[in-house]
Order: sequence, then structure tokens, then C-alpha cells
Amino acid sequence: MAVGDGRLPPLAAVAGVRLGTASAGVRKPGRRDLVVIELAPGSTCAGLFTRNAFCAAPVQIARDHLQRSAPRYWVINTGNANAGTGRPGLDAAREVCAALAGNVGVATEQVLPFSTGVIGEPLPAERIVAALPAAVEALDADGWRLAAEGILTTDTRAKGASRVLRIAGRDIAITGIAKGAGMIRPDMATMLAFVATDAQVPQPQLQTLLEAAAARSFNRITIDGDTSTNDALMLAATGAAEVELDAAALYALGEAVAEVCIELAQALVRDGEGATKFVTVRVEGGADAAECLAVAYAVAESPLVKTALFASDPNWGRILAAVGRAGVAGLDVGRVSLWLDEVLIAEGGARAPGYTEAAGQRVMDREEITIRLHLGRGDSGETLWTTDLSHEYVRINAEYRT
Repeated sequence: MAVGDGRLPPLAAVAGVRLGTASAGVRKPGRRDLVVIELAPGSTCAGLFTRNAFCAAPVQIARDHLQRSAPRYWVINTGNANAGTGRPGLDAAREVCAALAGNVGVATEQVLPFSTGVIGEPLPAERIVAALPAAVEALDADGWRLAAEGILTTDTRAKGASRVLRIAGRDIAITGIAKGAGMIRPDMATMLAFVATDAQVPQPQLQTLLEAAAARSFNRITIDGDTSTNDALMLAATGAAEVELDAAALYALGEAVAEVCIELAQALVRDGEGATKFVTVRVEGGADAAECLAVAYAVAESPLVKTALFASDPNWGRILAAVGRAGVAGLDVGRVSLWLDEVLIAEGGARAPGYTEAAGQRVMDREEITIRLHLGRGDSGETLWTTDLSHEYVRINAEYRT
């Protein structure tokens, strides 16, 4: 199940980036499950990682290497998260980094590892190491599409996005790929995303730009409320376009990176495990952003709301109940209004006078729905994207290790 047609858009090559995909048989023989991404010398790199305290070995190693070096390679495996594996897991991640570094002639610290898949099982580093030469041999500037497929786990389709800017007479490309369908509530979910541009951006500015983009995209989605042990969002700037960015151009680049991240983040939600609906939760009229987000997440992560969405049941009482338990101090329920798309359902603490069940049902029968709430407390607003909760979600996660 997934929402929308899911066709992968054209992905622009980014000068200074090559990608290679191979099969290591990490969990399933013959499956493309290993991706190597090469960054040109002189590239800058920014990253955001899971806030889960039980973070995976590759997250720990990638954080360390990012602080110590200018990364030249990212190596990603699926099928095994290398999380909950203790010291042997750290050793396995380092072994993969060292092996790739030896293959391509860079320092081990210039390789960042990423893993996704089953938690708690030893990483079969020897299989990955054996497949690295094939991935390196496959390095290609047009390798984005295969790489997008090679990083998937329970996803049903590849996810990618591109933008091209015209700056100072030169084209600047921004392209990204992502994976994730369950265990998704990024707090920079098993979410991985890799974005690159051929613009020239100093590392501190690149990090600021990435954090701003994440706040509008990956940190505004939830499928099941679970933050993964392995989340990572990476952004590289190769500088190969040889264009110096003034303040206006840097702002335009930031907006384009945010657009790519939003498109990728929404693609994750559309492909959420068992998803049949794409749901926007918009909270307006809050006193501040924090309380708007608290209300939005309470609604978006409520099992009762999500199962009603799956049933296409306009059970609006469940939405109001979620708002009421969101912890907003001094909330006056008499000032709260609720819409499903264009239909006003509740106001003044009760059913709206003009609301009919038939009108609510027309909205709930749609594949894409907006739940909009106005709290009547101020001028702040926040938006999240989420899914319904279906039988298929339960089946996928009940059978994940079988």
C-alpha cells in the first residue's frame, strides 16, 4: 500500500558526486543492498543524526568521522541496522570504513557509514567488505536512481527529488534520495536521507542550511511516533559548479534544499508502512510553535485518530480528545475550531451547526486529507504530515523478522 503514483522523478546529476550500488547479501541474497557515494575532493559535508540515546554503531562512527575529517565517501547498507550490537558493532562499522578507504585510497576517517534494517543482529561486515569493490566499480554520476533503490528496506518504492537553480549564469543542481516507511518520527526515523549540491558552501553555513531544511521537512513528519536508532540526514556541497554565492543566492539555495527535503519527507509519509491516506495536520492560532506542535503530534500519533482515518470514519470526537490531552495549559475548548479539508466540523466546543455526517464522509473518503485546527490563542501555526494506521502496518511489523 502507498498513496499516490510513486513515480520517481528525473534526478539531476550533481557535479562532483558519483554513486555505486551492489549486492552484498546482507539479509537477502541477490538484493541490491549496498550503496557507495563518492564526494569530490574539497567537498563540505553537514549532517543530522537521531536523538535516540540507543543510537546505532554507524551513527556513532559517522558523527565522530564527520567531526574529524572532510568526508569523501558515504557507505550505506540495508538489511541490518547494526544497532544494539555493542563493541562488536562499532568494530564492524570501522572495518567497513577501513575496507572502503583502502579500496579508494583515502583515510578511514573520510568514510562515513550508514546502516538500516533489523536491530540487534551482528553486522555481516565480511559480506559488505567483499561487495565494496563492485560498488566502487559501479560509481557513476547518473547512479542516483539505482542508489535510491539500493537503500530501501520495507519501502515499496524509491524516493528522490531534484531542483536546478540558475545562479550567475550557471546551473546549480540539488538532488537527494531517502528511505523510510516505518519507525518514523525523526528527531534528528529507520530514516536515511542523502542530499548533494554542486554549489560551493562553507561547512558552518551548510550545517545551518541543513538544520533549517530539516525543521521544515523531516522533523515535521510522523508515521508511527517511533524515532529510529539509525536516523541520518546528510548534505554535501561539492563546489564543482564553481559559483560563489552571495547572500541572495545562498538564500535561494537554502529554499531549494528545503524543497527537496520536503518532497522527500512527504514521499516517506506517502509510502508509510500500510498507508492508505496522506494526512496533513495543520494547527493554527497557537500561542507559540511549541504548543502547535504538541497538538499536531497528539492528533497525528493518536492510534484512535489514525484507525478512524483508515476506516474513512469522520469520528471527529477522537480528534478533539487528542487536542484536549496535548498538554496545552489553559486551553479554552470553546475557542477551538476543527475542519476536515473545507468542511467545518466543530466550533465553540461542540459540533458546528451546519455540519452533516455526509459532508464529513465525503472528505474522509479521499486519499489525501487535511485536518485543520484553530486554537484561538495567538498567531503561531505548524504543519505535520502523517498517515493512517492500517491492518497492513500491523502485519508488516509483526512479520518484520520472519
